[in-house]
Amino acid sequence: MNCRCPERTPLAALGLAALLAPAAALADDPFMQRVLIEGSRASQVGVADSAGMGSVSQRQLEARTIYRPGELLEATPGLVASQHSGEGKANQFYLRGFNLDHGTDLHTSVDGMPVNQRSHAHGQGWTDLNFIIPELVARLDYKKGPYSASSGDFSSAGATAIHYSSRLPRDTASASAGQNGYGRALLAATREAGTAAWLYALEAVHNDGPFTRGDNFRKLNAVLRFSDGFANNGYTITAMAYRGAWNATDQIPQRAVDGGLLGRFDGVDLSDGGQARRFSLSAAWARSDERQTTRANAYVINNRLQLFSNFTYFLDDPVHGDQFAQPDRRVTSGFEASHSWHDHMDDMAWRTTLGVQAQHDNIFNALQHTQARQVLETVRADHIVETSTALYLEQHLRVTPWLRGEAGLRLDRYRFAVGAARAGDTLASPSLSLAFGPWSRTELYLNAGRGFHSNDARGVTQAQERATPLARSRGLEFGLRSEAVKGLQTVLAVYRLDFDSELVYLGDAGSTEAGRPSRRYGIEFSNYYKPFKWLALDADIAFAHGRLRGAALEGERIPGAVEGVAQLAATFTPAGPWSGALRLRWFGPRPLVEDNSVRSRASATLNGRLAFKLDAHTTIELEGFNLANRQVSAIDYFYASRLKHEPQAREDIHFHPIESRSFRLSLNHAF
Repeated sequence: MNCRCPERTPLAALGLAALLAPAAALADDPFMQRVLIEGSRASQVGVADSAGMGSVSQRQLEARTIYRPGELLEATPGLVASQHSGEGKANQFYLRGFNLDHGTDLHTSVDGMPVNQRSHAHGQGWTDLNFIIPELVARLDYKKGPYSASSGDFSSAGATAIHYSSRLPRDTASASAGQNGYGRALLAATREAGTAAWLYALEAVHNDGPFTRGDNFRKLNAVLRFSDGFANNGYTITAMAYRGAWNATDQIPQRAVDGGLLGRFDGVDLSDGGQARRFSLSAAWARSDERQTTRANAYVINNRLQLFSNFTYFLDDPVHGDQFAQPDRRVTSGFEASHSWHDHMDDMAWRTTLGVQAQHDNIFNALQHTQARQVLETVRADHIVETSTALYLEQHLRVTPWLRGEAGLRLDRYRFAVGAARAGDTLASPSLSLAFGPWSRTELYLNAGRGFHSNDARGVTQAQERATPLARSRGLEFGLRSEAVKGLQTVLAVYRLDFDSELVYLGDAGSTEAGRPSRRYGIEFSNYYKPFKWLALDADIAFAHGRLRGAALEGERIPGAVEGVAQLAATFTPAGPWSGALRLRWFGPRPLVEDNSVRSRASATLNGRLAFKLDAHTTIELEGFNLANRQVSAIDYFYASRLKHEPQAREDIHFHPIESRSFRLSLNHAF
């Protein structure tokens, strides 16, 4: 099937093919490859169920300049990934007016394995993506809002799915060096064995960053995958291993910098930092024919984290300091299985999918008072067992050439156990999506649905003031997608999202707590324009209005809730040996307290890359970060702290700086 000229394919046929095609084809599927390599953004007209859905190809991901692996998710329009500590710590995420902390309300998966960690020692939904090897990522799928029955916990604001390749086009070796102690080595290769293939990859990274006491981040990654067959008729077995260790320069008080006591890249407690390990074994299997598709995947993940932080310095303990440790070790196991029936008659087409999901977490975590990483006191230590099962049903239907839709229903059952304390909850989440068109290559969308995030088991089972086990969300969205202008893809979405209980990050405690109900309105405007074969332009802009509901003396603003983000990018791929890209990211202001009396400043940073192909197999690439060398914050909080010399606590803005201008040079060889 020749798919290199999709503009000549009737839109009605595209909609029919999308509806009958097995869901979520993997990266090595021949049809998906031929569509996705054609451009930076594949056409979603006649395919998507909402304006907030999309897929990012390997080529687009390769064109991005990323400082750390978690920034791959910024390929999702309107999403920002930040950092407020050492390189080994999970990123901070922002989307649709949310400060998502380290992943709450943003569900992330890698080849069907959940990345979010429930009832985590540091933050609910902890999403550490340091185990990702960018060269292996074949595709990133994203969807925003609670409008899909197959998405569950942590997906109210959005869900991202990373898909690894099963076969590489060419074996790759890469070596990189840069400022601030940066070094990286990578070897990735495929070995064919008949219809099967072995893929392996090894990665080693070191980075100090610009900080006075370097992060000394050391990372080792390994992947081994065996695959046989193809995306819709085949299977994969994958083993992954990751190990990282680092120092951390946590956020510092603005008053200390203004008074000359600290430089922008100094820290207060020089023993902050941590180490993490992740080992996983997963398998995926699929069978399909013209009428039905069956998919199944299963996984076992072992995660370990030892995290040392000190955000208030000498506020609570003037003698030993306020450093605390949050050790967390867990084994997560689970599976998902689904079966789809699909058929068509004249202009009508339908697909019915029935699926089941299950996840079990066996967790040991604690909160400890420490000094220079030595335990002084164990505040609490818990053994947590958290189990969930879900059943979902999705019905896709194309009624006429201009009307299609999806109705879904999801049923979740959760059980929480912390020692002898027990709790549970059951939740039904319906969803409905309608797509009208296309007319003149333009579609309209209407989406409504319910979602949720689970709360920490320790809060759910505590004797007093128990947290709601599953905090409900309700979303409504109107969207438009158009390709009426040749070469231009435009997406517009207007949404509302309500939460029964807002999770609010506590900067002084390094944790989150369940708060009041909230409501967000927002608008997203995304454009991709390819005026020439060698030039692609991106412009993604999003604004949000978020408020806590219910009268309270402290105010109605949501601390840390982002009000606007934007990305502007140009990618150059001429026929000659040169290629490059520039990307400007604007991170808008946020209220830092409920009454809006203290706010963060907006920031803008410019990153870029320039590559030169030495021959058919070898490329040299220069990446630049914060090219304008802006002295702005990666993140800001407002709370009380006390430095060693201060007689009493003082409330202040505490910030973590964006890294100073730096460059990295890479030599890549394909063989």
